[in-house]
Amino acid sequence: MGLQIGSYQLSGRALLAPMAGICDRPFRQLAHQFGAALCGAEMLTSDQRLWGTSKSQRRMDHRGETGIRAVQLAGSEPAPLAEAARLNVELGAQIIDINLGCPAKKVCNRLCGSALLSDEALVGRLLDAVVRAVTVPVTVKIRTGPDQHSRNALRIAALAEQCGIAAIAIHGRTRTDMFRGAAEYDTIRAVKAAARIPVIANGDICNAAQARYVLEYTGADAVMIGRAAQGSPWIFRHVNAQLNSAEIPAPLLQSSITALILQHLESLYEFYGEYTGVRMARKHLGWYCQRQPDTQSRRHELMAAEDSVSQFAAAQRVFDGRTEAGIAA
Repeated sequence: MGLQIGSYQLSGRALLAPMAGICDRPFRQLAHQFGAALCGAEMLTSDQRLWGTSKSQRRMDHRGETGIRAVQLAGSEPAPLAEAARLNVELGAQIIDINLGCPAKKVCNRLCGSALLSDEALVGRLLDAVVRAVTVPVTVKIRTGPDQHSRNALRIAALAEQCGIAAIAIHGRTRTDMFRGAAEYDTIRAVKAAARIPVIANGDICNAAQARYVLEYTGADAVMIGRAAQGSPWIFRHVNAQLNSAEIPAPLLQSSITALILQHLESLYEFYGEYTGVRMARKHLGWYCQRQPDTQSRRHELMAAEDSVSQFAAAQRVFDGRTEAGIAA
């Protein structure tokens, strides 16, 4: 049984976390192909003056996208955030997600992302304004609090529920933790025990067994996977099977892995164009190398390629040159 967000019944309980610079349309489509029940788009600022940039234009591009279109917004002023939500719904967004979880300095320095957790009154005004502005479900992604001495996720979740938020995703770290140390799930468990809206657990969910453990421990309605999907978008195959108590799928053959990587490259070149596509592909190829044994020593071939033809050919050599062994997803 999938997660219900507003009027949308999702097909499963494993979601792709919205990650800036990573979850572009090509990556979302790949994750969706392998069973991610919801693939959040990259964070978009509520400042419409910046929407004319090529980066923002691409982040707002959902043409041909399968699955539910979820747009994540960041902002610190209720009226502009609400208007940004309304305009994105007009452009096709089916779910609006409010970013209260990003710990990056360039975001927090603008009093956005997880920096907002320190101002609960402002959070209430932001969420209320957005919910009132749109007819689609509004969700929110948070951290457990500003720091380890002031975890306020319980109060934020209660506030979100009062404002009409449809679901809340919680990363098991505070703002100051960034991505250091291990995620803790006790706070997520406490929020789930008190909440009447769906709760999505996030943080350090790196495989199917961990996903099942986190769901059982916290009682959360779904899990959200971020960094573990980098270089392994097929992780959702095993996670869904584990959560559905289904037969674990056979590992992907290396030939299938190679074909998927090449498919990803082609979609990046098409989406970004030659120059930017090659550069965006490099980080994904780096992650694929980290996940695929016996390829790290040849990573330099992939990074050195200056055009799509040579990069594509290098990827064929590096990933095709391995034995036809099964790769667990």
